[in-house]
Amino acid sequence: MARVLIVGAGLTGSLCAALLRREASSPLRLTVWDKAGDSGGRMTTASSPHNPQSTVDLGAQYITCTPHYAKTHQSFYDELLAGGILKPLISPIDGMMTKEGDCNFVAPHGVSSIINHYLKQSGADICFRQRVTQINLRDNKWEVSRETGSSEQFDIVVLTMPAPQILQLRGDITNLISECQRQQLESVSYSSRYALGLFYEAGTKIDVPWAGRYITSNPCIRFISIDNKKRNIESSEIGPSLVIHTTVPFGVTHLEHSTEDVQELIFKQLENIVPGLPQPVATKCQKWRHSQVTNAAANSLGQMTLHLQPFLVCGGDGFTQSNFDGCITSALCVLEALKNHI
Repeated sequence: MARVLIVGAGLTGSLCAALLRREASSPLRLTVWDKAGDSGGRMTTASSPHNPQSTVDLGAQYITCTPHYAKTHQSFYDELLAGGILKPLISPIDGMMTKEGDCNFVAPHGVSSIINHYLKQSGADICFRQRVTQINLRDNKWEVSRETGSSEQFDIVVLTMPAPQILQLRGDITNLISECQRQQLESVSYSSRYALGLFYEAGTKIDVPWAGRYITSNPCIRFISIDNKKRNIESSEIGPSLVIHTTVPFGVTHLEHSTEDVQELIFKQLENIVPGLPQPVATKCQKWRHSQVTNAAANSLGQMTLHLQPFLVCGGDGFTQSNFDGCITSALCVLEALKNHI
């Protein structure tokens, strides 16, 4: 039974795992490693330490489907809608730019529920807090080392982390990346920002007419969402949750600052936009060093194959575009590249 390692438990990695399980012609032993403490990647959902049912989306807020992808990725949308994992976004988002024919969807259980759906389908062994450090060739297999724990051998490796993290890997992989591929990986660029999640006690009222709002006149804050309202879920037993996304210039300027200092700066600006907010019972500040792809790898066709025997491939939105459909496209391209090897 071939052993397959997928590095990264975000949307591309989790969907790759599910597609490999569905499409493989022979049994596979799938393993997913992620350096974070939970699944989701940039589609992560955080829970209040006081009430796990009170959650906030720290990454992607909603999913926009264009008419083109409504056709080409229809089966993916149909599956998620049928399972109640996605539903139409009906709550008011102030300042949202919409194009004719676009449909917007929200995940009622948080965006990480999409990732968990695919990971469950895959039946993969999932290990968190596993930071890959080296990839070496050993006896026609990949020996993959991590910061903690012993190295393990795999027949196929799929890397779905951001391109700069691929370039940081040590071992034989550094010699296997061609000069052209290295230049392509180095050309992938990302925006940076912070997200601040605020959790409130049950019964707290946040009296604003919108569920989400784009801010255009503040140097720090770009977007605010009352997450339970965005998902159209009101409960007397679960307090409201709020997420603030900073502007990219603020994120870049404060990238190496402590999250405590950044949180304080966000709070000061938030008071100007939504005065008189009550004190939250808990907060979660997330630094997104690699937030959205601003420049994808040129001519990569959704994936980048680094080695054929044994197979080593990279995927993710750095090879397509930084949205839900970009990740689906990349996962499908990785699957196509792998078809002769599974």
